Amino acid sequence: MLPLTPSLFHRILSRVTPVNREELRGLLWSFLCFFTLLASYYVLRPVRDEMGVQTGVQNLPWLFSAVFVSMLVLVPLFGWIAGRLPVRRLIPTIYLFFSSNLFLFFLALISDLPRTTVAPVFFVWVSVFNLFVVSVFWSVMADLYSTESARRLFGFIAAGGSSGAVAGPLFTALMVPFLGVAPLLLVSIGLLLAAMTCFFAILRTHPRQAREGAGTTILTVKVEERAPPSLWIGLTKILQSRYLLGICLYLACYSVLSTTLYSQQMVLVPQVVGSAEERTQLFAWVDFAVNGLTVLAQVFLTGRLLAGLGVTAMLVLVPAFNVVGFSVFGLAPILAVLVVFGVLRRAGEFAIAKPTRETLFTVVSKEEKYQAKNVIDTVVHRGGDMASSWFSNALQSAGLTIGETAFAAVPIAVLWLANGFYLGRHHGRIRDGHSRDDHRTSPQ
Repeated sequence: MLPLTPSLFHRILSRVTPVNREELRGLLWSFLCFFTLLASYYVLRPVRDEMGVQTGVQNLPWLFSAVFVSMLVLVPLFGWIAGRLPVRRLIPTIYLFFSSNLFLFFLALISDLPRTTVAPVFFVWVSVFNLFVVSVFWSVMADLYSTESARRLFGFIAAGGSSGAVAGPLFTALMVPFLGVAPLLLVSIGLLLAAMTCFFAILRTHPRQAREGAGTTILTVKVEERAPPSLWIGLTKILQSRYLLGICLYLACYSVLSTTLYSQQMVLVPQVVGSAEERTQLFAWVDFAVNGLTVLAQVFLTGRLLAGLGVTAMLVLVPAFNVVGFSVFGLAPILAVLVVFGVLRRAGEFAIAKPTRETLFTVVSKEEKYQAKNVIDTVVHRGGDMASSWFSNALQSAGLTIGETAFAAVPIAVLWLANGFYLGRHHGRIRDGHSRDDHRTSPQ
């Protein structure tokens, strides 16, 4: 058997991704870093969902509102800090801060402090934690890799995150019956510190950037000769474009339906599953199924479907499935139907709807692409989560049953489908050479 030398390993890996030999170490450390980072988050995500149960479905709107407000307050502040700290100082500051937070949560969970006190804080914290650590990772990657290298290697690095997103919930599902809920936070800390160690190894492969570079502004990608994202400019661009408003509506419909189904999960799961460990295990298996199906679909289906069916068909595929899914769930509002429907719709969103939604920005101007898209991905998305949680709470306050709430979601799914058809047709007209001014709501 031949030894796996660096030269042989490079020849093998180069069949998978076009990596140069001198890039090999940095690429592998980047892959491992994103793997441990997302594994750390996905160990926590089922615990977060259990904390949502502990908090109570009636308080979910307040939790989503707190996430939205926290994002609005913290993202500009953190962007300012990240833009001024060199990478070698930014990474340990961020990851040690979050690790210490997790250790404090661990102490709180094993203490006599009521779970109902810890649960809402932990729910909001995990939601914000995910936003920051993933954004920091890609900001650093954008600093360290050239545009040419990024085009060749970022797909392989992203696969590391996808693998971690599968491994994290699998570990939680298998180990929570033996460890319990609280020790999972220590596992997440270990993975987060491992990600930090990988970052330092990455920086050793890019010594000049590590010495001179500062972190790019959070939630952005480094692009030469463009202004940093501005909330006001982004909102203005959106309001001036029917096309961008259509994208906002597409994302808003997804958010409303996702939060509605999530709220029903918070009602139904405690009725069927008794203990915190069993619920955490169920949530972990759901995340494992979603992420596993997503990876398989991204590898074997997404590209082929997008090339074969086209943008319009791909945009309406997931909304059409939601029309059917909510109808079936309305007729049979049981946990098995909810789990199967929830897994398939989330995997469809990640593998089909979201990649297709990203293609909608390929035909807009550079300023719209970076200014308006930044607002859509942050404010519109998280604001949609907040607004839809209040919508779902209003349905429950009106006395609707789980089945009736599912039927109430069907018209929104139909609107989502119609909007997807409109966006696909509009995208085609712009792509085929029509003036980009034809999607404006007012003269420029």
